Amino acid sequence: MTADVRRLRLDWRGWLLVGSLFACALAAILIPALPQPLSYHAFADCRSFGWVPNLLNVASNLPFLAGGALGIALIFRGGGHFADPRESLPYLVFFAGALLTSLGSAWYHLAPDNSRLVWDRLPMTLGFAGLVSSAIAERVDARAGLRALWPLLALGAFTVLYWYGTERHGRGNVIPYGLYQAWSVLAIVLLLPLFPARRHTHGHFLAWAAAWYALAKVFESTDPEVFRLTQGLVSGHTLKHLLAAGAVFAILQGLRLRRARANPTLAPLA
Repeated sequence: MTADVRRLRLDWRGWLLVGSLFACALAAILIPALPQPLSYHAFADCRSFGWVPNLLNVASNLPFLAGGALGIALIFRGGGHFADPRESLPYLVFFAGALLTSLGSAWYHLAPDNSRLVWDRLPMTLGFAGLVSSAIAERVDARAGLRALWPLLALGAFTVLYWYGTERHGRGNVIPYGLYQAWSVLAIVLLLPLFPARRHTHGHFLAWAAAWYALAKVFESTDPEVFRLTQGLVSGHTLKHLLAAGAVFAILQGLRLRRARANPTLAPLA
């Protein structure tokens, strides 16, 4: 049996990861359709400044722009200590997703509705796909990670377009998109303990990214409560943007600091 064949065989950890994806796909089929609640667009902080409506929810997307741009620049300058240049592709997709999310989310928050929400969610699927793909490449198998990127990108885009198409026809169903996002987070949570980072140092920054994003989701779900607790200073959704951007900067910092290990146990692409 060749080394390539041995590398492609899945143990129970790999089957658990793949099985979680199929379980989410099955749930997307079986769970009754749920349209996007119109209340989703009613954010607690609606304050405007000059010609900019919903100022803080718009402006708080700037860290995504900065993190995405810095990440792309780092990779193009040769940072990250990639054994093969092709291994940087998932990270480029991730940082491009962050950069485009800043634009799409700002556009959405200027006048929140379903048609603008598409341009917020589409680039987010780039970020999810890029991060999961890069984690698989770093922790499981470089070739498998790159091969997973394109199906994950296609699946993410499909869930957003499917949701919006069903909304346009009066049968909205946001469940597939919600489960795609949930699985992306679950995949990272599974990869962290099951497949320790062995090719590069500073793999713990992926855990920091997951923690920042989890905290962001908490603040997203408590948007009006945070606004009341801070006496109108800042809303939960604004803080959600800042905390989620913290996940982007965690990945960026990990790439800046990491070094290739002297004796990696995972083979590179070559």
